[in-house]
Amino acid sequence: MTGPAAVTHRDVDAGGLRVHLAEAGPPDAPPVLLLHGWPQTHRCWRHVVPLLAADHRLLMPDLRGFGRTEAPGTGMDPETFAADQLALLDALGIERAHLAGHDWGGYTSFLLAARHPDRIAAVLVCNAPHPWVRPRPRLLLEAWRAWYAVALAFPLAGPLLRRTGLVARAIAGDTRGRGVTPEDLEAFAAALRPPERVRATQLLYRAYLRRLAAVARGGPAPPPLRVPAHLLFGRRDRAIPTALVEGFPGVELVDAGHFVVDERPDLVARAARDVFGRAALSAPA
Repeated sequence: MTGPAAVTHRDVDAGGLRVHLAEAGPPDAPPVLLLHGWPQTHRCWRHVVPLLAADHRLLMPDLRGFGRTEAPGTGMDPETFAADQLALLDALGIERAHLAGHDWGGYTSFLLAARHPDRIAAVLVCNAPHPWVRPRPRLLLEAWRAWYAVALAFPLAGPLLRRTGLVARAIAGDTRGRGVTPEDLEAFAAALRPPERVRATQLLYRAYLRRLAAVARGGPAPPPLRVPAHLLFGRRDRAIPTALVEGFPGVELVDAGHFVVDERPDLVARAARDVFGRAALSAPA
């Protein structure tokens, strides 16, 4: 890509964690932090970049343990992911930013925006459950969808990620091939094959199973959101049931699968402009 959509790469020391950061857009434009989910990297935003980079400074880190960011073997949970993003903003000298996230990056975005409205002006989440879900019978009927998390949390993750086409098949099948190329699929799969990335996946999904147990017990939720928020959710998601997002103020169900960022970047960019346009970057009083 050329012009305002050109992407540059560098490593940043974010509170002692070496974070790989992809950037696009004018350095003096409003900053937007874009957080990927599993099984992807910052590359998931490749189609969104040309749609937003002309008038936004796009900051696309690889999350702890994934892509080209350091994999320390600890902190593989959304609370630590959120803390990493605050450290990254500090390292970049950014007081307040807009925020968008998909999947694990989306759940992290909810936590970050709820707990730090002084640092986050507005938030867009794509295909992630929100942390204010309360247990109810219907959710128990959807528990079968978590089978993949059980497989990834334990030793089976290694063979699945190194020796099978699980990642490529999951993304291609969910998107019906829309928005992804064979090169994209191989890039995402290859990023998860090194042993330290397999270990990161196992630890992340063990955290996921603990979170499911906490939701079932009716554990404490983060404070309510006090910044503009929008939840864009592809209703064909095979992993996350719509029961986990129904009732969230501002939820928008669209004709897409889980990987809505790849499949429908036009919808993502439109939603981002809408929610970010409702918030000033100046800190709230």
